[in-house]
Amino acid sequence: MFKRAILYIWELLKVAIITIAIIVPIRYFLIIPFYVKGESMIPNFHDREYLIVDEISYRFREPQRGEVIVFRYPKNPQEYFIKRVIGLPGESVKIKDNGVYIYNKENPDGLKLNESYLPAGTETLSNTYYSESKVAINDKQYLVLGDNRMNSMDSRSFGPIDKSFVVGKVLLRGLPLNKITLFKEAPKY
Repeated sequence: MFKRAILYIWELLKVAIITIAIIVPIRYFLIIPFYVKGESMIPNFHDREYLIVDEISYRFREPQRGEVIVFRYPKNPQEYFIKRVIGLPGESVKIKDNGVYIYNKENPDGLKLNESYLPAGTETLSNTYYSESKVAINDKQYLVLGDNRMNSMDSRSFGPIDKSFVVGKVLLRGLPLNKITLFKEAPKY
């Protein structure tokens, strides 16, 4: 009987060790859980939704326009924000006429983004950082905006974010169960 108990405990320990050996690297190097806080990404992401964030993809490629990312807030790196990538390194961005215009090599005269993920009639207004003038993004920065443009603290308030603050891209919405979604690709413009 004593030998059975020892064998049982040994089996439990082996399962625990194997589980830890698998889960810890995944949790700390590949994906992280994230809870949405606030209303800055409504209507696409809501308060208290549970997300899985892919930390590894951006080690092999750059963030793409339209991807939803989690990043450390530049003014307080202990806080995490969720926003959508709008401006890429080396571009300039101008917010005017309720729209976002991208200036780059392919579009030197500017391209108004077709943001199909936003409800029709969504207003994008300039504010503190933007006053209808072009803002240049350096080679290691991204301009990010919340989907709820009237209620989002984003690059219009704190400027472009440095790539070093980017944690990863949203991969999966896990909760609520009736809204489980896998996010494979960035929207096309």
